[in-house]
Amino acid sequence: MAQGVDPDARNKLIVALDVANAQAGAALAESLRGRAGMFKVGLELSTAEGPVLVRYLLAQGERVFWDLKFHDIPNTVAQAARQATLKGVTMFNVHAAGGKKMIEAAVRASQEAANETEQPRPLVVAVTLLTSLDRAALKEIGWSGKPEEIAVRLAKLAQGAGADGVVASAQEAALIRNTCGADFVIVTPGIRPQGAAAGDQSRITTPEAAIRAGADYLVVGRPITASPDPAAAAAAIIDEIQKAAEPAQSSPRKK
Repeated sequence: MAQGVDPDARNKLIVALDVANAQAGAALAESLRGRAGMFKVGLELSTAEGPVLVRYLLAQGERVFWDLKFHDIPNTVAQAARQATLKGVTMFNVHAAGGKKMIEAAVRASQEAANETEQPRPLVVAVTLLTSLDRAALKEIGWSGKPEEIAVRLAKLAQGAGADGVVASAQEAALIRNTCGADFVIVTPGIRPQGAAAGDQSRITTPEAAIRAGADYLVVGRPITASPDPAAAAAAIIDEIQKAAEPAQSSPRKK
């Protein structure tokens, strides 16, 4: 671990390795060794090179969030969840919009695979709403209501189906926390430090605001990976996380 990095704050930071190839992802991960609690491997890399980077990171002792957002019929998602579990990742996700039966199938298959290999089951988190969607975009696809109302409804569905938590914007985190309780995991993408460009995200917030809203994990990509000094950028975000968490340290949630 990098000297001076608070382990509790560090563990809340997931760095998104959204790059074009495994070599670039491995180089980024190496530059951030001890600065990130977990690395996210998503669609771009997985489509380009399969699970190559996932296997490499796990071999290096890193924790991996495999961000493939499974969304298919229950049997197909169950088989995908099984394979993700057998790889040994710490977390993977499904789309909450896939429905209760699909989420239940993913959790069940993951638990069965974990039992077979005598390893911990990964956290199964359900994506509520993509942070690129605003109210106008939701209306275009036929979803009525405010984003926060839809996100809470999907979070309750996911919790009822056995998911460990959700992926949700920090703008919905406080409502989800109040609705689903202290032990429900909230993973928050769309994190941008003060002054950073929004990019293609619509519902964004700062690291400090996300932690204060109840997020357990923050997913940060370009503000770190596109920085001239990724390690320094990650350290600055960890500092923000630590400052935000200090008032709540008397009753922390263990994750």
